[in-house]
Amino acid sequence: MYAIRNIEEIDSPALVVYEELVRENIWLAIEMAGGVDKLRPHVKTHKMYEVCRMMLNRGITKFKCATLAEAETLAMAAAPDVLLAYQPVGPKVGRLLNLVGTYPDSRFSCLIDNWESARAIDEVFGSSSFVAEVFIDVNVGMNRTGIPPAQAVGLAQALLPLRHLRLVGLHGYDGHIHDTDLKQRQTAADASFAALDNVYQSVLPLFAYPLIRVMGGTPTFPLHVHRPGVECSPGTFVFWDGGYREAFPDMPFRYAALVISRVISVIDERRICLDLGHKSVASESPLPRVHFLNAPDVTPVAHSEEHLVAETPDSRLYPPGTVLYGVPVHICPTVALYEKAFVVRGGEVTTTWMVNARNRFITI
Repeated sequence: MYAIRNIEEIDSPALVVYEELVRENIWLAIEMAGGVDKLRPHVKTHKMYEVCRMMLNRGITKFKCATLAEAETLAMAAAPDVLLAYQPVGPKVGRLLNLVGTYPDSRFSCLIDNWESARAIDEVFGSSSFVAEVFIDVNVGMNRTGIPPAQAVGLAQALLPLRHLRLVGLHGYDGHIHDTDLKQRQTAADASFAALDNVYQSVLPLFAYPLIRVMGGTPTFPLHVHRPGVECSPGTFVFWDGGYREAFPDMPFRYAALVISRVISVIDERRICLDLGHKSVASESPLPRVHFLNAPDVTPVAHSEEHLVAETPDSRLYPPGTVLYGVPVHICPTVALYEKAFVVRGGEVTTTWMVNARNRFITI
């Protein structure tokens, strides 16, 4: 089903996106969430204007992103509600203010996890008529960003006097949860949610308006969507990848983006070389970093900037020019390696989509 009839027109390595399967994955996420109200998808995986529009056309109005370029891509697509799930520091604070002023039809917010950052944001926004909307980022076990739960209430109290900063909710990311066993994953998700909810129950009385809770990524969003008043932020679901397929067999999303590669050399009776180097597929994972749908007996064994060496029982089956359809172990950073994606409709590449937000800057 992944074979492309006009593949000989596409140079390799290339990123290909199957539009129909993207649409199916979006619908499946909505179905799993029981509607769009609980969804705040993360756009870090696809970084594409057209995919943002596909989600908006399905009724999704709230989004999460990691960079200001992703935020601007969403604003260009007319997304009503954009959470920058990153704490802006240095020049990013001014860029965020410019974004707010440039796209008044989109509501922007960001994360904070300390008083110094909150004060800096308040000061920069104080030079304007805008108020910065923020979520307190609570460390629920990822140990990457976020304030310890025991200190979160104190931070919330400290925000009250600030005139140009408004707390709108709490954010927790439990990306540390990778249990394949669904019961173990549920137990871990319950624990991470409890850490966030304890803070929420303590902070809520400080404010005269309801606060939003944003929780989880793709592996845990089905476990959080049934919690009242919680928004969930899956990201990888839209394209899916080999790592998540292996780790989470209970999640029925389908591969919707592949990397196309060609054999460029036959080394010997058992080894071939492909044009899929570090610059063409995410390389932070151990080998093999990709597996091939139409060549399951081809196993990557060595990787460099422009080349991928693979072993196979019989290299005669893969002469130079042979096209291989690869599933990356990690699709998110793989997408960011490409300027554009070739879009497959009805078994043929018919157009291209730019990977808009792979750049650090768009206009702001």
